[in-house]
Amino acid sequence: MIDRRRVLAGLAGLASGNIVLGIASAQTPSGLMNAGDFGLQAGSPDDQSAKLSALLAQASSSGQQVFLPPGTYVVSDIQLPAYVNLAGVPGQSRLVFGGYRGFLKASGSERIQLSGIVADGDDRPLGEGSGGLIEAGNVSHLILDNCDIVGARKNAIDLFKCGGRVERNRISGASDAAIFAADSGGLQITGNEISDCGNGGILVQRYEQGRDGTIIAGNRVSRIRADSGGTGQNGNAINVFRADNVVVANNIVSDSAFSAIRGNTASNLQVTANNCTASGETAIYSEFGFVGAVIANNLVDGAANGISMVNFDGGGRMGTCSGNLVRNLSTKGPYPATFGVGIAVEADIAVTGNVIENAPLYGIQLGWGPYMRNLVATGNIIRTSGEGIYVSVVKGVGAAVITGNIIQSASNGGIVGHSWSDTTVKDLTRKSVADYPNLIVAQNVIN
Repeated sequence: MIDRRRVLAGLAGLASGNIVLGIASAQTPSGLMNAGDFGLQAGSPDDQSAKLSALLAQASSSGQQVFLPPGTYVVSDIQLPAYVNLAGVPGQSRLVFGGYRGFLKASGSERIQLSGIVADGDDRPLGEGSGGLIEAGNVSHLILDNCDIVGARKNAIDLFKCGGRVERNRISGASDAAIFAADSGGLQITGNEISDCGNGGILVQRYEQGRDGTIIAGNRVSRIRADSGGTGQNGNAINVFRADNVVVANNIVSDSAFSAIRGNTASNLQVTANNCTASGETAIYSEFGFVGAVIANNLVDGAANGISMVNFDGGGRMGTCSGNLVRNLSTKGPYPATFGVGIAVEADIAVTGNVIENAPLYGIQLGWGPYMRNLVATGNIIRTSGEGIYVSVVKGVGAAVITGNIIQSASNGGIVGHSWSDTTVKDLTRKSVADYPNLIVAQNVIN
């Protein structure tokens, strides 16, 4: 029997320049090299690494695409040549790790394209020198498209100094991260479905801080654990570390042990229009030595803290936090700390037009101890919080403007001055501003 939907999908692929993927007979489209014609046998229990390696080398020299018919092929330690264009039937053409050292690896290749392949790690341990099931280093044009990657005992995809596209893949069951990309150049990570990974979803980092420019957009990431523990280095659905000029947009993230989106020492970071639910720690984080971050138009529902743009003591400063909806926070987190805060900021940041509901500690937190400079909180709506707005009044702090906010049902005070966690001024709206010339508090509605 032929699945009508699969045939139609295959015809659509042909129209876009890809091979026909929907025909169960797996006839080779004209001009392609059929792996079956070169000795690979679907369903054979024997290791077929040598045959696949020879075929890929031959196809590389002639610049041809290789078609992998439906079936299971056991392979190990495949060193991909300079040019690879390997395509299969999505969900049906399966390469299974045979358990020897590594699986698929490219180093210094000109162009690598894998599409419609199932890469199955079979939960077998990878060798000591392997970073992931699919590895690529110094590949400027890498395309991983419409593949299934399962059962990786380390990272599912492990990249170093790569550009290109990782898109429309389905990745699950990695014991470490689904996608780890270091020192990238012009990389796009888009439209992937990622779930049930041990320590991370998508990790973009640099070994020394600098411009990266990766785009992380339109992915679905769910059920990310922190099996290796820690206080934030693991358990994040999307993590950007030391990588500047990264865009994180339009992702749907749920059930991460720590953050849905975490930027650590990541300058010029844009986090926009993401949907983040059930985060175990701070849902959206811009922390430590960042300079410049835009966090806008995101939805956060369920987290220990909502959005944090902090660590002025470590150089973290400058940004905007606008148009976000943050609600249903908790005072309980994965380790002992202060939780239950809607939005927390420290230096050179405008907090405007956000809606915050059910923040049990503070709706908005402005500063922490002496770490407060040039903050604006205006036009926000805060409902059913512990305190509406926390503002640091420690001697020597910088300026803050708190105007035009609506604060409703704040059980512990509308706008409260703090020295660290201690309450210094219970109600700043009734206190003479002459006592705090660095503060402007005006035209707020508190009821």
